[in-house]
Amino acid sequence: MKHLFKTTLFFWVLSATAHAELKLVAPVSSAAINSPAAVTSPADKTKTVETNTSPSTPSTFIPTNVAKPTDNNPINSSIEKTAQSVPTAAPTKEVSHHVNSYLLAPGDMIEISVWKEEDMQKVQTLVAPDGNISFPLAGTIVAAGKPMLALEEAIATRLADYITDPVVNIKLLQSTGNSIFVIGKVNKPGQFPTNRRIDVLQALSLAGGLTVFADEDDITIQRRVGNAIKVFPFEYDEVLEGDHLEQNIILEPGDTVTVP
Repeated sequence: MKHLFKTTLFFWVLSATAHAELKLVAPVSSAAINSPAAVTSPADKTKTVETNTSPSTPSTFIPTNVAKPTDNNPINSSIEKTAQSVPTAAPTKEVSHHVNSYLLAPGDMIEISVWKEEDMQKVQTLVAPDGNISFPLAGTIVAAGKPMLALEEAIATRLADYITDPVVNIKLLQSTGNSIFVIGKVNKPGQFPTNRRIDVLQALSLAGGLTVFADEDDITIQRRVGNAIKVFPFEYDEVLEGDHLEQNIILEPGDTVTVP
């Protein structure tokens, strides 16, 4: 009986001690237990690390300084210029009024070129005193009294027997052949080369005008036609007043204006 009492007393003391220890431990709420911040399993730690250290998805890089293929792009412009520089057809001639109006004369120096013919580039020739010129394959052709466009067509017609669709270009280098002469009582008498056709009044102005001793109403123009000489009268005062303007004729190469 005494032994049973001791055993019962031992279990009672043990139970009281355990109950006192439980009271000393701070109570933990169920919300705190379920919170991931309070309790984190090793698996959760692994997941958190993997989430934080995983590389972010790279954004697509769109360059902004790449030149767009516009009409102002230097690359496109150079390509277009290269394409345009390749000759595919004969050049188009731009005929000026001067080329059509100027008549070649003996003593003129001209330069003749035939497109795509290496041996016929910039051939210089002088209009001979008889008015003719010579050109390879074309032979002798009359040039004096013709505009340059007409001479180009004449040479091209001759070359057509040897060259397919020849394109001829003529350049006037010197127009010394188209000269007129003013002599007598003028301020600057002499020879005057002209690059276009002029009349009597214009010739007198090139010569510096009349002197005070000039006979204004007895001026003449002498023109050689073959072996003969034609004389045209010119009354200075009448023309200045607007009368008989037909006297103010267009001079031809070689004409001589005489002021007594």
